[in-house]
Amino acid sequence: TERYTMGQEVYLLLTLPEESERIPVTGRVVWISPQGVSGRRIAGIGIHFSEEDRQVRDHIENHLAGMLGKGHATYTL
Repeated sequence: TERYTMGQEVYLLLTLPEESERIPVTGRVVWISPQGVSGRRIAGIGIHFSEEDRQVRDHIENHLAGMLGKGHATYTL
């Protein structure tokens, strides 16, 4: 329900599927899918992580790679 603009800096606390740890990350909004978007997409935003969050990004990519073929949607580009 939040409204974001392209390039807006955001601070998030992420919780990955099957993990309990909350991961802090800072980034900028790089795409927006509004409510009512067509196709199989869901409403949301895409975040480009800051260079300081490289380890967080690598952790997320490794986590998602382990989910490939398990039938879970990841909504990543």
